[in-house]
Amino acid sequence: MFTGSFFRRDDPVLEGAKVVLRMPSSGDYAAWAALRGESREFLSKWEPVWAPDELTRKSYRRRLQQYQSAYQLGQAVSFFLFSRENTILLGGISLSNIRRGAAQAATIGYWMGERHAGKGAMYDALQCVIPYAFQTLRLHRLEAACIPTNKRSVRLLEKAGFQREGLMRSYLCINGLWQDHYLYARIVGENPVQT
Repeated sequence: MFTGSFFRRDDPVLEGAKVVLRMPSSGDYAAWAALRGESREFLSKWEPVWAPDELTRKSYRRRLQQYQSAYQLGQAVSFFLFSRENTILLGGISLSNIRRGAAQAATIGYWMGERHAGKGAMYDALQCVIPYAFQTLRLHRLEAACIPTNKRSVRLLEKAGFQREGLMRSYLCINGLWQDHYLYARIVGENPVQT
């Protein structure tokens, strides 16, 4: 099958103790729309304002095309998290803004359905994505940004060995407001400091 790149790459599948990560597919639409819909209030304070057609099948198809295009161009890899136990969709995690050349870096972003939050699944997902980024993609640096009041995200990143590097003022427009974000980073070869 021609995928738009010179070399065909199989879509990655990562497995942790609690989760299985794979790239989203068209068959995931119903589970994705249901989980995002029921978690809207929970997620909206940490995300950009949702488009009016955010949860439609058409919008989801556009999202899949963007994911696949960015992957084929080597710019991003997006995963859905599924429970290893019962294959239920839990959330998503991505490596985006992949920079090569002198940087060899990427940005990690993630979301979790409200009913699955706080149970260790995202930490398990990070334990899969970090080695994938450093070993398979051969990146040198991973970055993540989070709003200072998002205590769960702060704890997650610090537990996963990310170090806070500073505060970026008015960094991203989240929930309709320009918000400050902490910048976190983890460098290849650093041992995680769990707290």
